[in-house]
Amino acid sequence: MNVIIANEAKSMLSTLDIDVIKSVDGVHTADEIVEMFKNFFYARMILDITAIKDYNDITNIQKISIGLDADKIILLLPNNEASTSSSYLSKIISMGIYNFTTTVDGIKYFLEHPNTYKDVAHIQQLNDLSTTINEKVVAGSRIIGIKNVTDHAGSTTLIYMLKKELEQSYGMSVVAIEVNRHDFSYFNSSNMISIDDEHLMTEIVKHNDVAIILVDLNDSSNEGACSDVLYLIEPSSIKLNKLMRRNRRVFEELKGRKIILNKSLLSNSDIMDFEYEGKTKVFYNIPPLNDRVKNPVLSDFLSKIGLINKTSEKESGGKIFGLFKR
Repeated sequence: MNVIIANEAKSMLSTLDIDVIKSVDGVHTADEIVEMFKNFFYARMILDITAIKDYNDITNIQKISIGLDADKIILLLPNNEASTSSSYLSKIISMGIYNFTTTVDGIKYFLEHPNTYKDVAHIQQLNDLSTTINEKVVAGSRIIGIKNVTDHAGSTTLIYMLKKELEQSYGMSVVAIEVNRHDFSYFNSSNMISIDDEHLMTEIVKHNDVAIILVDLNDSSNEGACSDVLYLIEPSSIKLNKLMRRNRRVFEELKGRKIILNKSLLSNSDIMDFEYEGKTKVFYNIPPLNDRVKNPVLSDFLSKIGLINKTSEKESGGKIFGLFKR
């Protein structure tokens, strides 16, 4: 059974020949709509966007996408340039709402053939999406993506260690999300979530109340969902040789991005050689770490990427053995 919330499109929606368990007319705040239906069972919600008070303010759509199951929503949009533009639809998609239309026929189609993220990904404008997520949807959160460049460069374990350091040493609220993997389960830690690529946007929106969201991107192409992305390279000879055989232009593609050497035993001199040979710049050099103990270098790294304020050399780890590039 379905529910219908209608306003300006009430006459149009009255022509729908579907089973309806509840119908609501008029204009309501986003909070009122969530309160009405958060504990109400239904198959699909056909939501006339004009029934949402101040629907032009995208944060009101966000409230509904967080408070209700976005996968069940079919959003009926006014047939005008503003609400059907790629920019506007990108914002809707970023909230996990993938079914939107301006026609009754569109509603009928989505009732039988609902979209997934893959069906609407071509609409998305990643630059616009990054602004939407980071400034509107999760205005209080920093979203940091970490992606392996060489095979098994350690993104999963590094995220776990960063999360633990932020929570235990700085009392910060942190959620970690991994995409297209299920390795987080081995850490037995709370707020470490495994999802598929198409639900990344929705999951980020759900956690708009935390200070930091760490995303293990793996093979995800949704880098635009993050306010910053760190690219991990394990600089052993075998890993680098494999990387270069796979893609000789990799360092050209990484130009201007934050390259992190992880599980690295390179000295400052070695790093200079690495930068010269790769015509690139290393953002930070992290040695092999023991995930069972506190590692002072992590505080220095977190300060470097702007997640904490380094108040003193002692607190942040200082210049441990002179290994870490400034």
